[in-house]
Amino acid sequence: MKNTFLSLLFLLTTLSTFAQSAKTGTLADVAFMEGRWLGTFNGGPIEASWIAPAGDNLTGFMRMMKDNKVSMYEMLIFEQTEQGPIVLVKHFKPGLIGQEEKDKSDRYKFIEASKDKALFEKEDGSIRIIYEKRSADQLAIQRGQQKDGRWAFNDLFVFNRVR
Repeated sequence: MKNTFLSLLFLLTTLSTFAQSAKTGTLADVAFMEGRWLGTFNGGPIEASWIAPAGDNLTGFMRMMKDNKVSMYEMLIFEQTEQGPIVLVKHFKPGLIGQEEKDKSDRYKFIEASKDKALFEKEDGSIRIIYEKRSADQLAIQRGQQKDGRWAFNDLFVFNRVR
């Protein structure tokens, strides 16, 4: 009986410690993205800008160009929730014509973060995105998909800081 009680006490203490140490994530985990960034995508320039977190959000946008004309705009909003930050993404064609339904956006939930790196997963679990500041002047966004039961990531965008 005494051993059962001690085992139960140990289990409860361990679970309590684990629950307290679980990290939810905050906007501070993605604050490294702040700034103006420039890269290339699909044969043209892609520019991204993120402003510092304020209140419950970090706001950013991307502009993709080809042959000196816009091919797509993208709004990215990181919002703080009780479960951690989420990413809301909307895409627009030239003329600011939305690609998603008016009241819909792609939604990504926070998975984990480390210094200058954060991982998010699309609501339906089909895609993971890594935002990573690789150096003071380089930011990369990687896209991951399941392959043979593991997540395989490839660079989607690589940006250099604009000064």
